[in-house]
Amino acid sequence: MKTMKLILAFFLLAGIAVSAQAEINIIPRPVSVVPGNGSFTLTEKTAIVSGEATRPEASYLAGILAKAFGEKPHIKAKGKGIELKLNATLKDSLGDEGYLLTVESKRIVIEAATRAGVFYGIQSLRQLLPPAFEFHPGKGKSAAVPVVAIADKPRFAWRGFMLDVSRHFKGVDVVKSMLDQMALMKMNVFHWHLTDDQGWRIEIKKYPKLTSVGSYRKDTQAARHSDKREGKPHSGFYTQEQIKDIIAYATARHINIVPEIEMPGHASAAIAAYPWLSTLGTTTEVPVTFGKLPDSFNIADPRVIQFLEDVLTEVFNLFPGKVVHIGGDEVMYDAWKKSKAMQALMKKEGLTSPADLQIWFTNRISQFVDSTGHRMMGWNEILGDNVHEWLDPADTQVKQTLAKSAIIEFWKGSLDLINKAVSNGYDVVNAYHRMTYLDYNYKTIPLSKAYSFNPIPEGLDPKYDSKILGFGCQMWSEWIPTTKSMDLKVFPRLAAYAEVGWTPLADKNYQRFLGALHNMEQRWQLEGIDYHKGEE
Repeated sequence: MKTMKLILAFFLLAGIAVSAQAEINIIPRPVSVVPGNGSFTLTEKTAIVSGEATRPEASYLAGILAKAFGEKPHIKAKGKGIELKLNATLKDSLGDEGYLLTVESKRIVIEAATRAGVFYGIQSLRQLLPPAFEFHPGKGKSAAVPVVAIADKPRFAWRGFMLDVSRHFKGVDVVKSMLDQMALMKMNVFHWHLTDDQGWRIEIKKYPKLTSVGSYRKDTQAARHSDKREGKPHSGFYTQEQIKDIIAYATARHINIVPEIEMPGHASAAIAAYPWLSTLGTTTEVPVTFGKLPDSFNIADPRVIQFLEDVLTEVFNLFPGKVVHIGGDEVMYDAWKKSKAMQALMKKEGLTSPADLQIWFTNRISQFVDSTGHRMMGWNEILGDNVHEWLDPADTQVKQTLAKSAIIEFWKGSLDLINKAVSNGYDVVNAYHRMTYLDYNYKTIPLSKAYSFNPIPEGLDPKYDSKILGFGCQMWSEWIPTTKSMDLKVFPRLAAYAEVGWTPLADKNYQRFLGALHNMEQRWQLEGIDYHKGEE
């Protein structure tokens, strides 16, 4: 490998003996790790050497080291210490997110083509330190950083984690904590599921009832297929100022936030706030039960289309990223089949089925999204395929073709549908539920199964590999009401998914991963993060 030869040559030129014995426990496993002999002693006097271009990363690293020493180290423009460097020539070999990390006895150098690469080099440096190093600050502390040379870059550009805050609101601090864990393990897409039947969680100034009404439900279903209720209301939403704060926090960690605004189904909370949005006209309050609910946006009404465009406009103005997720899953077509307005629209547009109508609607939204310089993403139902056993096959006979600019998030159906999507020109994020749903228990998706996930399906023609942007792992929260219950489902499987997205397939090794996981588990203990122990 070119990068391997480059780093090994640099390492040997530095006059450092190569050791095959040292074990480097970094998650996700780097592409190339060349251990050496000896160590660098990190103390409170160690400076961070950085130019203006990498000053944000230098400040971030200074904040991390302050947790150990009680004060921030000095940042200077020249000299030795922990040196952060940009080198545009590395882009050819390491891409936009790769980095070189070289630890010598007298200095540490992190070099990359971009600031993102430098940031990921910092995350690897953090994991070379003892797990307890960042905790319990004190004067006079020191840590030995093993001599090593690392050349690294990700396998996939899209390494995503989704958090559903609609069913159970999680607040600001929980989101920031998850962003910190994502950053440590080099995950770069936070998919934020902000709206659903059971709660609308994002402030939209033009439509204040979305949060004054739509963020509140009077009770919550306590168990699947049960009439039992929790016996207390549930509410909460993010103000636009809070969202801006979270976006800034994510941006500093090189994480892009993809907001999800569900349409045309999973819309009951919005309909409770503004009943004129409804197809059925029967939704009067935010539902307290989970599952697939019958109502949806009345997409035959021009006022509803305008409402959705207004909402998306405020979303675009808030979020700097270019991708917006519109959901599109689990639309209950019975309401559309009974609606005179929907049937008249289908006849007017020459549409053959409810799925055809959904594609027509989704394309209209896609045209609006594209016109603003953004890109639409949705669950794979937006293609019109029949992926549910409860659907009438006649309802998914389609003639419409989804806009090619759409990103498909595959979560359900035959894996052949991925082949069909990429061969038809679509970009795909693989979030196959049987492999990536974090709300599933460990018997269904044990840690080893999560680790074994390959976002590129077996049998996919290699010429389409580049159409698989990466993967997503999903934390749905219907039955996950507390932070503790969420953490127990997310950790340690999030670490497995991090390696799925970053480490070359041929370099993955589950037993080695388990060895590295011990250090991560110590970190979680010190941070007060609950994690699941054992396979099941």
